[in-house]
Amino acid sequence: MLLENAYNFRDVAGLPAADGRRIRAGRLYRSDGLHRLTERDRAALTALGLRTVIDLRRPHEVAADGRIPPLAGMTYHNIHPVHREWDYHGYDESTGAARYLADRYLDMVEEGVAGLGTALGLIADAGYAPVVVHCMAGKDRTGVLIALALDLLGVPDEQIAADYAVSERVQGRLTARIRADYASAGEQGRVFVELPAHVLASPPQAILLFLAGVRERYGSVAGCLAPAGIGPDEIGALRAHLLTRD
Repeated sequence: MLLENAYNFRDVAGLPAADGRRIRAGRLYRSDGLHRLTERDRAALTALGLRTVIDLRRPHEVAADGRIPPLAGMTYHNIHPVHREWDYHGYDESTGAARYLADRYLDMVEEGVAGLGTALGLIADAGYAPVVVHCMAGKDRTGVLIALALDLLGVPDEQIAADYAVSERVQGRLTARIRADYASAGEQGRVFVELPAHVLASPPQAILLFLAGVRERYGSVAGCLAPAGIGPDEIGALRAHLLTRD
């Protein structure tokens, strides 16, 4: 499904998962920012019957750029997984973009596990579906949350990484749009910072390194999320409504 003003919107569906099942269509979506929707975009999302929006952006991002417009039957949750601002220039070319991104994602899990657990709790509850998760670009905060959910659903790492890497196809358009937004808001004193290539990248190896790092530190993704209230009941509920044999 293509939206006019959200370039990284897609259904997390069809991936192979636990017990020979697959991710059910029309239950979990991921996206970049949804605050610039056109009337056609709003109609398309309304037709999907979205019930829940999980916005992972920082509150100051929401205040500056706005949030998704209200849609019929939709509830909105701004759940920010607390994490430090990225040092865009603390980059080691010898280890590459994948290692840089994986380390940022591991920091996010360590510092923001409570927020990630809250978001996963909503996704696990069938009463909130269909759900869309988004941040600014739809690849980092959203990528981490979706990767954690897919692991709990039993999706193989290679498939999780392939889903993450889809974001790289739209980064050029996203960057151009963000640059234009900052330019139009220049009178408010906002200055666009040109992001380096290693920040904009979505190499599949980044998620593979991230998942390996989570398992090394915590034993498993489930072990990482347990202190945030994601246990066997929540994982069972997640699988019950998001997986299908069809």
